Amino acid sequence: MDKGKNSYSIHGIPVLTDNIIWIWVRGNNAVVVDPSISEPVELWLNTRGVKLLGVLQTHHHDDHIGGTEELLNKWPGINVVASKADKSRIPFQTISVVDKDEFSLMGCSINVLDVAGHTRAHIAYYIPPLRGVSSEPSLFCGDTLFGGGCGRLFEGTAEEMHKALSLLNKLPDNTKVYCAHEYTEANLRWAISIQPQDLLIRQRLNNVRRAREEGLLSLPSTIGEERRTNLFMRAKTIEEFSRLRIHKDNWQE
Repeated sequence: MDKGKNSYSIHGIPVLTDNIIWIWVRGNNAVVVDPSISEPVELWLNTRGVKLLGVLQTHHHDDHIGGTEELLNKWPGINVVASKADKSRIPFQTISVVDKDEFSLMGCSINVLDVAGHTRAHIAYYIPPLRGVSSEPSLFCGDTLFGGGCGRLFEGTAEEMHKALSLLNKLPDNTKVYCAHEYTEANLRWAISIQPQDLLIRQRLNNVRRAREEGLLSLPSTIGEERRTNLFMRAKTIEEFSRLRIHKDNWQE
């Protein structure tokens, strides 16, 4: 990615057991995605002298919105973007969005994608490549798509989640995927248990294990990598997806 003044960077902060808070920085400004807690975000921003401009919320679960109100107290006037359909469960949102909305933040265009399934009002945020800057597209997908996996069906159906993953599957191959949990190794262990001859999954699992042993995140991945090694993304039909989701829900090593 171009490191010039017009480019941006995205940094992951591991928190709680396996959550990742993503901080998207452009210049001296930042946007935080799904802040489960506020303290690590405040420390990261203050240490680097970066100003918080807004928060992107993918869905209402407490491990994604738990730190937002405290950030609003520290940085009054920032925008909180969330699904209009989740107004009752994310009442502090200041910008309410729906599927296919497009808005601008930090000089970047952001597309809203309806990816219901994990919850009934789950959304994702897609940032196309910047004009005039060598950059890859980025996706903040919350708990819809994980490294090697996908979210559980708490409020949605297999049909909805399959539809959501099919939508994400249409994004460019080089789209950087910023998932909200560090589940990649466990997901790939499950995948290789039912596809033991799959060399691409095995190679990715080995790479992820090395990264985790070194204390590194396994993310971001890319849409292309998920297409190749994520069994849920490879599912051709709702029935195939449903069988995989049930198997994963009941899987024990």
